[in-house]
Amino acid sequence: MEFRYLGNSGLKISEITYGNWLTHGSQVENDAATACVRAALDAGISTFDTADVYANTKAETVLGEALEGERRESLEIFTKVYWPTGPGGKNDTGLSRKHIMESINGSLTRLQTDYVDLYQAHRYDTETPLEETMQAFADVVRQGKALYIGVSEWTADQIRAGHALAKDLGIQLISSQPQYSMLWRVIEGEVVPACEELGISQIVWSPIAQGVLSGKYQPGQAPPAGSRATDDKGGADMIKRWMDDDLLTRVQQLRPLADEAGLTMAQLAVAWVLQNPNVASALVGASRPEQVEDNVAAAGKKLDADLMKAIDDVLGDAVIDDPSMTEKTAPKTRVV
Repeated sequence: MEFRYLGNSGLKISEITYGNWLTHGSQVENDAATACVRAALDAGISTFDTADVYANTKAETVLGEALEGERRESLEIFTKVYWPTGPGGKNDTGLSRKHIMESINGSLTRLQTDYVDLYQAHRYDTETPLEETMQAFADVVRQGKALYIGVSEWTADQIRAGHALAKDLGIQLISSQPQYSMLWRVIEGEVVPACEELGISQIVWSPIAQGVLSGKYQPGQAPPAGSRATDDKGGADMIKRWMDDDLLTRVQQLRPLADEAGLTMAQLAVAWVLQNPNVASALVGASRPEQVEDNVAAAGKKLDADLMKAIDDVLGDAVIDDPSMTEKTAPKTRVV
C-alpha cells in the first residue's frame, strides 16, 4: 500500500480508502461486510470512509463493529453529515448547528470511537448560512470530536468560501470528496484547480463508475445476477446512467489496454484516478473480500502518457466533463 498526504495537512492516508456506501447494513450481510473490512486491513488499507445516511446509520454501526479491537491510532476513520437520518424530521437533515452537533455524537457512538479523523459536509446546505455551518464544524474540532474537516460534491466557489471561513476560525478544511472516474471528469475544470490553490486534496468516489469500468456489464446482455445493476435498494438507480450499449461497447475496448498494462479493468480504473496528483485516495467498496484484494493492487501503479491517451481515444465523447454538473446534480433544497 502507498500513502499520500491529505491536502496541506500532515495527515497521511492510504491511496485506497475502503468505503461502505450501498453495502454495509444494506446490500451485504454483516459477516460478509466484516470479512471485507478484514481483507482491507490485511491489504494495508488504513483509511475507512462512511456516512450517517448509509443504510440510515446502520453502515456506521457495522463498520464500528468490524474495526473493534484495532489500534485506533493506526486508522483514519471518516464520516459525513447532511442527508436525512432517523425518522427524517425537520431538523434531521442539513448542516444546521443542531443537526451537526447531534449527528457527530451519534456517529461517534455507532463507530465506537472518541473522534473521527475527518468529518465531511456530505453536500452543500443552501438553507443554512455557511457561517453557521463552519462555526459548528469548528466547535466539533475544538471539542476533539473531529481532527479535520472536509466537504463532498461542493462547487469550486463553495469550496473557496468554506475554506476562507475555516481559515478564519482556525480549523483545517483539507479535503473534497467528489465523484471521479475515466467517465465522469467534471471536477477537472474548476474544482481541482481551486483545490490545488487552497491545499485541498480529492478523495474520489466511484472510480470504477459503479462497477461499469470493471467490464462486467456486456452490451446487449442482461446484467449479471447479484450485480449492482440488479440491486433494488439503490444500486440500480445509481448505475443506470452508464447502462448504455454504446458506452458499454467502448468500455470493453479498454480490456486490451488493461491486459497490456498487466492490470484488471477495475485496477486500471482505480489506477487512472490516482494519476491525478490532486487525488489523495480512491474510495472503493466491496461485497466480497476478493474485490478488495483486486482493487488494492492498483495502488502505486503508474500509467504512461501513451496509455492515458489511448484510454481517452477509446472513450471519446462518452466522457462527461462539464464543470457545471457538480451544481446541476446537487440538491437545491434540503432533502427530507
